[in-house]
Amino acid sequence: MNPESIQKYRPFPAVELPDRQWPDRTIMHAPIWCSVDLRDGNQALPIPMSVEEKIRLFDQLVRIGFKQIEVGFPSAADTEFNFLRALVEQDLIPDDVTIQVLVQAREHLIRRTFESLAGVKKAIVHLYNSTSPLQRRVTFGDASKEKIKQIAVEGAELIKELVPTVPDTEITLQYSPESFSDTEMNYALEVCNAVSAVWEPAPDKKIILNLPATVEWSTPNVHADQIEWFCRHVDNRENSIISLHTHNDRGTGTAATELGLLAGADRVEGTLFGNGERTGNLDLVIVALNMNSHGIETGLDFSDLSSIRQVYEEVTRLTVPERQPYAGELVFTAFSGSHQDAIKKGFDRRKSDVEENDEAYPWGVPYLTIDPQDIGRSYEAIIRINSQSGKGGVAYVLDREHGFDLPKAMHPQVGKYVYDRADQEGRELSNEEIGDIFFESFVNLETPMQLIEFELDHTAMARGEVVCHATVRIGDEEIKGTGKGNGPINAFVHLLEEAGQKDFNVTDYRSQALRGGSDADSAAYVQIRDEKSGTLLWGCGIDPSIEMAGLKALICAWNLQQTTK
Repeated sequence: MNPESIQKYRPFPAVELPDRQWPDRTIMHAPIWCSVDLRDGNQALPIPMSVEEKIRLFDQLVRIGFKQIEVGFPSAADTEFNFLRALVEQDLIPDDVTIQVLVQAREHLIRRTFESLAGVKKAIVHLYNSTSPLQRRVTFGDASKEKIKQIAVEGAELIKELVPTVPDTEITLQYSPESFSDTEMNYALEVCNAVSAVWEPAPDKKIILNLPATVEWSTPNVHADQIEWFCRHVDNRENSIISLHTHNDRGTGTAATELGLLAGADRVEGTLFGNGERTGNLDLVIVALNMNSHGIETGLDFSDLSSIRQVYEEVTRLTVPERQPYAGELVFTAFSGSHQDAIKKGFDRRKSDVEENDEAYPWGVPYLTIDPQDIGRSYEAIIRINSQSGKGGVAYVLDREHGFDLPKAMHPQVGKYVYDRADQEGRELSNEEIGDIFFESFVNLETPMQLIEFELDHTAMARGEVVCHATVRIGDEEIKGTGKGNGPINAFVHLLEEAGQKDFNVTDYRSQALRGGSDADSAAYVQIRDEKSGTLLWGCGIDPSIEMAGLKALICAWNLQQTTK
């Protein structure tokens, strides 16, 4: 903003609370959860959900484990009313789920809301009216504080009067001073106490006082101060459930909710993936999984988060951003080489730790706050390769996707080939492309040297010697020879030396049973050092015979040596 524009804004006032307690507290248990996807989330959609789409999302919310679900504003429109009736008439509300209905403090809307509840077993009737000075002045034409409070009280009285008209429905009463976040604290308290006095909460008949950050005006610590101050001063606190409903105008809805819980709140309203007006509601997925990451059971099941996201995107026609915490496509993905290396080491270390201890061994992998598999994400998607990637990431993909357990010393050479290709392409490489590059560049290479025939002399083996007879083709020349050594590879090296084709030393050899391929396949890795330049080069061979795999790996390394000259 330019300096002139800034002059029209003012700091948000702090709450006088010098002995605040919330900074020294820790979240130890989950709150009561209430999803408002079907009401607050739906009203924010460019194209609201149909009844069928709402039913599909309702079923999803039930499967996740929500026991309180705000299903709409049944007095606002026929679609809203008909949706609730469809839930009742199709017997779609489980006995342990309480549906919540929202209503303004207006007589005809309250009566219509109670009509919608016929046949509902358990319901929360959620009454609200706006209380902030801005709303009183602008929306309600300079209405007095007393008039606004009276609207709330009269609404509460009518609801109390109508509760007996639905005797088969267990009713819980909820009140929201809408725009609590910018209402004077003493006045918000006064209105809530007046409503509470009408409803007369008791140990077996608690009420919900919902304190919405309808607009997020302040930093999260001020919100926490507001909640703690309210919890300390509200009448009949022991019989009141204090509820939070944060929005995300400043991008700190999650922080405001977590600090609000520290400040004494008991309940949280929000939506899946934060759908809501303006910048959205609280993202319930983030708050719940944040708790899971600290070992707190929430009662919500996000173990198949990808399918939950799919249903959400289909019924809302919205897209979860790629960097959305936990749910985004790229949140468990590392392109950076140093990050990839640390993640690979973390998984390798964890595998060792778990094998030595048990499955309950504490989670600890660099850059990953939770185990992606716990929310249905695969390890294969964690490391993806572009020009910023490094050797560790390439080795990880080749291991997890293609079954190659490369020697650590081989990582730099293979990694450079792959991320140089990514740099040339100017894009991310798929796991399949990485495998193709590895095969093209390092596996069973036959140019310029090709192994035509190879045979071990079994008569010599009976004498305790290793002798091989081999034919190779180098370019247009075919070479036949015999070599002797302490093993097949060593014997073949001596054959090449006799043929004048040895200007290297074998410096390393590894082998493995190849995972993911044929059960009979073996992979071998051979490193050679160029006698003149000192350059180290690796080759990989694959063959059902471990001896032949080793020979093919040696020939690959030799062929690569020729390309560096």
